[in-house]
Amino acid sequence: MPFNKGTKDGAAGNDVPEDINQYATDYLWNEVLLPDNLLNILARFVHLQIEEKEDWEGRKYKKEALIFPRYHQWDVVTKLVEAAGTEGPGHKYLIQHSAGSGKSNSIAWVAHQLSSIYDVGGRKQFDSVIIVTDRTVLDDQLQDTIYQFEHVDGVVGRINNKEGDGSKSEKLATALNNAQPIIIVTIQTFPHVLKAIENSVSLKERRYAIIADEAHSSQTGSTARQLKEVLMIDAQGSDDDEVTAEDILDAAIASRRASTNVSYLAFTATPKTKTLELFGRLPKPDEAPSKTNLPEAYHVYNMRQAIEEGFILDVLKNYTNYKVAYNLALKIQDADQEVESKRAKVKLNQWVRLHDYNISQKVQVIVEHFKDNVMGLLGGQAKAMVVTSSRKEAVRYKLGFDKYIVAQGYQNIHAMVAFSGEVEFSNKDPNSEGMIGEKYTEYNMNPNLKGRDMRKAFDSDDYQVMIVANKFQTGFDQPKLCAMYVDKKLGGVECVQTLSRLNRTYPGKAEMGTFVLDFFNEPEDILNAFQPYYQTAELADVSDPI
Repeated sequence: MPFNKGTKDGAAGNDVPEDINQYATDYLWNEVLLPDNLLNILARFVHLQIEEKEDWEGRKYKKEALIFPRYHQWDVVTKLVEAAGTEGPGHKYLIQHSAGSGKSNSIAWVAHQLSSIYDVGGRKQFDSVIIVTDRTVLDDQLQDTIYQFEHVDGVVGRINNKEGDGSKSEKLATALNNAQPIIIVTIQTFPHVLKAIENSVSLKERRYAIIADEAHSSQTGSTARQLKEVLMIDAQGSDDDEVTAEDILDAAIASRRASTNVSYLAFTATPKTKTLELFGRLPKPDEAPSKTNLPEAYHVYNMRQAIEEGFILDVLKNYTNYKVAYNLALKIQDADQEVESKRAKVKLNQWVRLHDYNISQKVQVIVEHFKDNVMGLLGGQAKAMVVTSSRKEAVRYKLGFDKYIVAQGYQNIHAMVAFSGEVEFSNKDPNSEGMIGEKYTEYNMNPNLKGRDMRKAFDSDDYQVMIVANKFQTGFDQPKLCAMYVDKKLGGVECVQTLSRLNRTYPGKAEMGTFVLDFFNEPEDILNAFQPYYQTAELADVSDPI
């Protein structure tokens, strides 16, 4: 694995030192391999990671790997633990680490080491380390990793309704009162954690480190409304409006006074402006924020380095706007020539002659393109995602998919639809004949799920295409995703998070690349959305407090 620091301009590799007597790899023996540092890596980082996998025939097996930290992981964990030891509680740290940075392991290492450091008086620096995440894989990883270091059960506790007896609120109260070393909560539970700490006399006196894992898990519908009420966010808007983990964290922190007994560590690949302002650090801490003193991330591992080191794919490499594809296909047809595979990775067939942008015609474009160019990739395991602008549109797409696939007799293409809550059409909805009075849900629109988790079902051979409306548009890792069809206005962070569903690596995927066909957005807008996060997110200016 690469063990490079990266260059000053955010690329992979190492900068050439100014001192001609030094090597570019000087840091390896002058930092990493110093006796104390090497012993610390062996004692607190290196561990055996065991993953349960399934082969193509559905047989389960275990994959073992000895995990050694990459440079940026070792660096950020070391710096955060040292800072917590010297600065104490009551500080904020923004860690901008790209997808493919190994955030799960970084969080596991940070949580474990923060939970076991002491101040000069011999008191634990943090009574509990609270991790805010919806990734069950992180829970399992933490349990396994920490057990290898401590050989003690019960260090990690997860607050949910699936384990043992009692409600989530009871489990949370017990974990906080008992000062459980590491507590994992969902983004929905996080606001209640802050309230519990604020309202308890004994808990107020304790010290906490809160690690926010931005996995882009988002909430829509009634859950989002309830969270907005708890956090006192404007609850107006439709049920399609989503609330992300980052929104919840930002709102929760912004609505409360700075606390000297709570430290916040926010891990995110795509920090929003509000997040940078709340968690970023001023280069000149003694001066007020200004255009020349803007908050910035505490530690950065950027998208460019992750792509160049081969941990994620460049999803913009084969991005195609529908208008561009259409014009290209016309030129090709007029010239009556084939497109070289090296120049145009995907041959665009005559289906792009469709002018009408209605859903039924887009369905035809998507299905035919997927059938001809995508579904045979990765040994026939390739998947695609269709991104729609609303839950109602997602329902229409699913109905259109089912109708077209049956009409064409395509028995090996099946689509699932993912959206929150229940969808009903009224007389005010255009073209809703035959749909009024029907109640559409994930369950009655995906009869082949048969009680399975949607993520697991999509990973099987039963489904090839996922149609989404906010849900799974972000915070969803499926390495077999090779194509995305976008029918929604995307901008800023949402654009990066959405297209980044394609960037996970899979055997054979890097050679063929990924494909995006966009019906809605302009290529320049997509590029502009990615640019800030390609290297380091920056603020243009600070917000006027008035």
